[in-house]
Amino acid sequence: MTKILVIDDERSIRNSMKDILQYEGHDVVLAENGMEGLVSVKSEKPDIVFCDIKMPKMEGIEVLERIKEFSTDTPVIMISGHGTIDTAIEAIRKGAYDFIEKPLDLNRLLITIKNATDKHQLIHETKTLKNKVSKKYDMIGESEAINHVRSMIDKVAVSDARILITGPNGSGKELVAHQLHELSHRKDNAFVEVNCAAIPSELIESELFGHEKGSFTSAIKQKKGKFELATGGTLFLDEIGDMSLSAQAKVLRALQEQKITRVGGDADINVDVRVIAATNKNLKEEIKKGNFREDLYHRLSVIIIDVPPLNQRLEDIEALASHFLTQVCTDMGIAPKSLSPDAISALKECEWTGNIRELRNVVERLVILCGNTITGEDVRMYR
Repeated sequence: MTKILVIDDERSIRNSMKDILQYEGHDVVLAENGMEGLVSVKSEKPDIVFCDIKMPKMEGIEVLERIKEFSTDTPVIMISGHGTIDTAIEAIRKGAYDFIEKPLDLNRLLITIKNATDKHQLIHETKTLKNKVSKKYDMIGESEAINHVRSMIDKVAVSDARILITGPNGSGKELVAHQLHELSHRKDNAFVEVNCAAIPSELIESELFGHEKGSFTSAIKQKKGKFELATGGTLFLDEIGDMSLSAQAKVLRALQEQKITRVGGDADINVDVRVIAATNKNLKEEIKKGNFREDLYHRLSVIIIDVPPLNQRLEDIEALASHFLTQVCTDMGIAPKSLSPDAISALKECEWTGNIRELRNVVERLVILCGNTITGEDVRMYR
């Protein structure tokens, strides 16, 4: 049921709209002037507002402006029997969802309500999804090691400086990259991730820079690369230590000139990306072995953030395990389970070679195989 607020100084209009909308199954709230309408917006939290333009005491355009100050997502539909094109344009410019002239056409009214409801629901679902995604990348723990990482993120996220994230597999390098993006001025634009280790060396250049149609056998159409897709946002090059030397040379050029060229093409394409790279390798050792370009290393490592292994932040295990326990139970749709104190102690005694990723897998295994309270014996048995 959609809750609809009707603000109009004409009693006949208010009552007729109420009868029509209630007949269609909507919950209707009425207000006879702008001030009463503003109070109803705050108290009733309607899904849609219909507001007359010509009213005593407070004009409809002013009501619209006031509503948008504290309820930006609520669709406001302006109605008027004295409407002009200029009035309609002004209303839309100031945030109105639509403008309908009196006498109101029933079909137009119902279609507008449907469209406004769909938009309102889409905005709500988008916000919910964004919050869910954002929570996925929360940094859990209060150890000195993880607080140092948080401090580094806070200091450098607002800049466009290139960042190299180092640390062992499963320690949370991707999470750090997402946090850097979410706290940057690029957060509303794309976060594009490339796993350099998962893409064959002969395809990495096409993946990063795109290709033109016919540039190789399977290139049946033009394709944009990750650099282009990330323009205005962040490009995360995960496991960059596994990138081929030829691809490294092209990445170096892209970083130096902020330009790329598609495979098989000859036109330069300007790109504006913030590059964050990550690796589990010692790149200085890789440079000595001839596997990594030193000039690229210096381009990428303006700031270095080292993510500690789980064994160096044992005091965070209780918080991490509890977080994963809640997450797994929620995802599986089962009643929440708990960890006994001896289970926490047993988890802290483990050698976490797979780091946080391994801990989450262990917690999921314990949720599936154990009872409502997970004990230390359970941990030692199924670890």
